[in-house]
Amino acid sequence: MAKVTVRYWAAAKAAAGVAEEPYEAATLADALGAVRRRHPGELTRVLLRCSFLVDGDPVGKRGHETVRLDDGGTVEVLPPFAGG
Repeated sequence: MAKVTVRYWAAAKAAAGVAEEPYEAATLADALGAVRRRHPGELTRVLLRCSFLVDGDPVGKRGHETVRLDDGGTVEVLPPFAGG
């Protein structure tokens, strides 16, 4: 298991009630599952609309179970942003 920091932005930050928090997970799917268990409710709904960066790289359409996490890494949770 990798120790990672999950950072929330905009609506995800508001729903989580924190800007970031630590998790232990092997894949992005594992990390997001842990986030959903810790924050049932609004954040779970917000995650459905989010995109993700892992260590600065966009996840895009890759299966979250295929995205491996490295110890000390960062997962950025990015809801859709308005404006431009």
